Amino acid sequence: MSLALMLSKHLLHSLNHTRKRLDVKQQASAGDYIFPPQPQPSLPIQGSARLLPVHRIYCVGRNYAEHAIEMGHDPKREPPFFFQKNPDTLVPDGGRFPYPGRSNDVHHEFELVVALGQGGKDIKTGDALDHIFGYAVGLDMTRRDLQGEVKKLGRPWEVGKAFEHAAPCSAVHPAAEIGHPAKGAIWLDVNGERRQSGDLAQLIWSIPEVITHLSALFELKPGDLIFTGTPAGVGPVKRGDRLHGAVEGVGELRIEVV
Repeated sequence: MSLALMLSKHLLHSLNHTRKRLDVKQQASAGDYIFPPQPQPSLPIQGSARLLPVHRIYCVGRNYAEHAIEMGHDPKREPPFFFQKNPDTLVPDGGRFPYPGRSNDVHHEFELVVALGQGGKDIKTGDALDHIFGYAVGLDMTRRDLQGEVKKLGRPWEVGKAFEHAAPCSAVHPAAEIGHPAKGAIWLDVNGERRQSGDLAQLIWSIPEVITHLSALFELKPGDLIFTGTPAGVGPVKRGDRLHGAVEGVGELRIEVV
């Protein structure tokens, strides 16, 4: 037997062995873990009994010009930047947002949320909408004081953005039913008083452009959520506040701060 044939057979055997190990790993039952795995985060789908499993949560920073200005930044169309929240920080519509510790300045940031149904890398702008399953509305709750501290030091934002319950989100409305919103009112009321108001047409980077930029940095997966940015008017919340926001043609979200 030639050396080349021996190496080929050895490689094939190794690949088959690796594949079997992966299959076993994927089929592992709860009893195979040293402690029970955490539940799969998910969102309800409007009009369906099925759920959308959430993989990752990406957020776009400063994607409305007026919000960029109110945060003290230049609203010019520079390349978008992203940060993440953990999927287990989701809070359902009608739920409660516990005021987090170590902060005295928690802010609301109301946003349109994109839910991907297909993944991909280096997605072309013209193909981006084909990767979207649907849309939701959500809140990027922010410990502004802690975020400000780490920003001054040039450190990551997790303590200000990725804490528990930091991502309230509505049910997902399938794009097959509502289409792909490119314009429409976006607003948030706190205790019946209008705090944030804008229009999706004011996005600095459109949804397809956001997906293109993001997929150049990360391989996107089905179940990824993208919070697309917040309009001007962000501000503090306190215990007892009731938040009610909506995006025209998409949906609504109600949350109580406790």
